[in-house]
Amino acid sequence: MKVLKFGGTSVGSAASIRNVKQIVESRQEPVVVVVSALGGITDQLLKTANLAVHGDQSYHHEIDIIVNRHLQMIEEVVLPNKQAETKQKVTELLDELTNIYKGVSLIRDLSPKTNDLIVSYGERISSVIVAHAIVDAKRYDAREFVKTETQFGKHHCNFDITNKLIQSTFENLPNIALVPGFISSDSVTGETTNLGRGGSDYTAAIIAAALDAEILEIWTDVDGFLTADPRIISHAYVIDKLSYVEAMELCNFGAKVIYPPTIYPIYHKNIPIVIKNTFNPDAPGTFITRDKIGDKKAIKGMSSINDACLITVQGLGMVGVIGVNHRIFRELAKSGVSVFLVSQASSENTTSIGVKNADAELAVKVLKEEFKHEISIGEINDIKAEKDLACVAIVGENMKHTPGIAGKLFGTLGRNGINVIACAQGASETNISFVIRLDSLKKALNVIHDSFFLSDYQVLNVFVAGVGLVGGNLLEQIQKQQPKLLKEKSLKLNIVGLTNSRHSLLNRDGIDLTNYKEDLSKSNVSASPKAILDAIIEMNIFNAVFVDCTASSEIAGIYNELLKHNVSVVTANKIAASSSYENYVLLKDTARQRGIKFLFETNVGAGLPIINTMNALINSGDSIIKLEAVVSGTLNFIFNKLSADIPLSKTIVLAKEAGFAEPDPRIDLSGKDVIRKLVILSREAGYPLEQEDVKKNLFIPQKYFDGSLDDFWKTVSELDGEFEERRKALVAENKRYRFVAKLENGEGSVGLQEVDDSHPFYHLEGSNNIIMITTERYNEYPMIIKGYGAGASVTAAGLFADVISIANIR
Repeated sequence: MKVLKFGGTSVGSAASIRNVKQIVESRQEPVVVVVSALGGITDQLLKTANLAVHGDQSYHHEIDIIVNRHLQMIEEVVLPNKQAETKQKVTELLDELTNIYKGVSLIRDLSPKTNDLIVSYGERISSVIVAHAIVDAKRYDAREFVKTETQFGKHHCNFDITNKLIQSTFENLPNIALVPGFISSDSVTGETTNLGRGGSDYTAAIIAAALDAEILEIWTDVDGFLTADPRIISHAYVIDKLSYVEAMELCNFGAKVIYPPTIYPIYHKNIPIVIKNTFNPDAPGTFITRDKIGDKKAIKGMSSINDACLITVQGLGMVGVIGVNHRIFRELAKSGVSVFLVSQASSENTTSIGVKNADAELAVKVLKEEFKHEISIGEINDIKAEKDLACVAIVGENMKHTPGIAGKLFGTLGRNGINVIACAQGASETNISFVIRLDSLKKALNVIHDSFFLSDYQVLNVFVAGVGLVGGNLLEQIQKQQPKLLKEKSLKLNIVGLTNSRHSLLNRDGIDLTNYKEDLSKSNVSASPKAILDAIIEMNIFNAVFVDCTASSEIAGIYNELLKHNVSVVTANKIAASSSYENYVLLKDTARQRGIKFLFETNVGAGLPIINTMNALINSGDSIIKLEAVVSGTLNFIFNKLSADIPLSKTIVLAKEAGFAEPDPRIDLSGKDVIRKLVILSREAGYPLEQEDVKKNLFIPQKYFDGSLDDFWKTVSELDGEFEERRKALVAENKRYRFVAKLENGEGSVGLQEVDDSHPFYHLEGSNNIIMITTERYNEYPMIIKGYGAGASVTAAGLFADVISIANIR
């Protein structure tokens, strides 16, 4: 035989009860069916009782709602030949309930005994209706065989009496036995009691254990146990198999699929549980058993309690004193306070306990009373409750066989800026529990789900500042690669923020890149750097990456705050890394301390792997002695285009039109861009260079930089004649101009240099860049890196590569 339990949502509507009827009537073997009250009725019964005891006459209206709902349900689902009988029985029960409410209202008193009686009517009435909706179902009253005794004001099942009564009651089991869940009666007085909210699961488990059922089926409104709360993690999925221990741990920490005590009665009988969906009966569900489950995943799932409070008993007077914890838990137990987490320092001077917020005030009161002497003499500090917390548990029996789980867990949380206030792990290693701020819960659950492969894919949440040439190319490349990365690398790039100089667009669920330009233009969200920073911090999203495709000093100014809030920064903007050495070190140190990334490979050479290569050389023990580089694609383009037919002024225009030059080309022509790049390279090579330290040998007189940009365009052609003469002289000597950045003996310089055809820089075409790196290992023959060093597409590709590197995929 089997036991089937249907929860409130499963009997909450006429359609759902018809589903129950179909499921039950299709069974060939005998079944015991346990039902809850109609969905939402228990809460309504309690609400009406509260109104009545306070003399609020609107309780009459609530009674009418309860009565009408049950009578309407009878008309819709009960078998035609059972309608009259059902209405009579249900009306009798509803009349009893109404009279109890009237009494409560008159005497303005609601005792626990009366409250237990009131809430019992939900299951008593629903079981009558469902029994008369199913062909040949025989109804039983659970109060006749589920017996309880009271401890600390709560009702606990008396298994000795209950098991005997169940076995005698169902000695001759009908094909379909229908039982109201939740309700019970006192083993001594016979008064109506209950097994607690969610107790219908417990009723079903008690019956299944007493009758040695083949299986216990819990029918609910979800497909089974999920890896996480789907309201927080949209891509949580059903766990196909769990052990009893794993299921118990998940239930105890907030997974509301089944009532936690349910597992206890059937564990010792090794009766499997299967969680099924009444609204999707063909789904396989979750199978729970004692048997070893051949799953290689260390973590099966996680659950959380968002109603947590941490109470800490702390003081040097606790060290070495025997019995302190005994006193703590004795007093809490006497007061009926349930503790779900305990964390103690090995020095014995601190014990932290997790309780529900509703129990916090009482817990603090009794502990202060118990330790009032120690508090008065300063041996124990004042005891306070820390609220607005959440407790998270990661669960999996395979954790005990997998080293490093705790390290990975806390490292992952730390890199995402989530502070762990307290933690606990038992020697069984099936559960690691920790307490965090409530406002970090969503972020914590997402990053854990992502990092421990509970998700089918890893997520990077990306903000992009600047959607012009470089930013636009980057978004185009991301959009094109998104399906491939998801399919082949299990990486989801989620664009959660876009901004230009006027508008910002934010969506933590992801922005559709198909129409992002139009959507961005319609947005009325401010694009100021402060507004962008505040929005990103407020979003508090996990695995966050900020990509700067601007040339804005204001945007560069928010990097440190982003890094401090555990947002990695990837930038093509050279301002930050070439700013004061102090700021450069601060940004790198902040990223290192937070365990995140500050990446600026595209600051020099666009997509060329220059900085990464230098870092690899240094990290492997090499030392950089000298750097020589042509790192201005703009200037190289200009000098390669210079000819008898194309004068200097025209080459500058062509460079701007091709997208190589900065919006103000004087930045390139003044050598400022090259100086910034040299400073960045020098710092990465280990030399604390400032921009002011770099010696400049410029080829355009200062007066052309002093006026406005319009003045520059009007007067730059004055240089054409002089440069044509210089070009002719170079051609005659088989030489070319190159604007070279050099670091040697710790000193930096930039300037125009003549190179002949034997020099590696001579054959540098178009806007290409080249760098020669002389090291202790690469001394006689320097390492050369050469390729496209400018252009929106290759710069975007370099940024994209940096973003991908944060995901650490191969």
